[in-house]
Amino acid sequence: MPSALDTPQGAAELAESLLPPLGNRWLRTHTVAARAVEASKAVPENERDLLVAAAWLHDIGYAPELRDTGFHPLDGARHLASLGAPDRLVRLVAHHSGAVYEAEQRGLSAELAVYEREDSPVLDALIFADMTTGPAGQRFDFDQRMDEILVRYEPGSEVHTAITKARPYLGAAVDRTSARLAGHVDGSP
Repeated sequence: MPSALDTPQGAAELAESLLPPLGNRWLRTHTVAARAVEASKAVPENERDLLVAAAWLHDIGYAPELRDTGFHPLDGARHLASLGAPDRLVRLVAHHSGAVYEAEQRGLSAELAVYEREDSPVLDALIFADMTTGPAGQRFDFDQRMDEILVRYEPGSEVHTAITKARPYLGAAVDRTSARLAGHVDGSP
């Protein structure tokens, strides 16, 4: 019996079936999942497993066998949907780390819009985990991560332009999660 995809174990198993050949991407996924565990105190207790599952799965769209559009949040979300994953998990993967900004640059806004974006402590914490982890699993602060992305991608490229536009949105999500963690507030109303 397969594990549920919205559990950390089930998500880790699926990620492990797709990402290890990608080397640093797999190392990075481990760290993002560990950061999500740390950030889970910033979300309601009943949503912590979902956060960690989304962290394990956020980059599965990079797997060559899942590549359709070449835009990993969308390709990953589509794959999860095809497996019958819970809708909320699919949406979190689709919208991790300001995907809407890059979708706009790639002409994929309509395709991404199929998956409604939520504004929640869970999405904020997923962004926090992703945006405080470097390309080989290093622990970075937010500014280090932004600078690393902007150096890695050429000015004028889709990613460079998108991340530049997304920076205030991403920074606000990281700040909200940091504040929730500092106050041990779990995101509940």
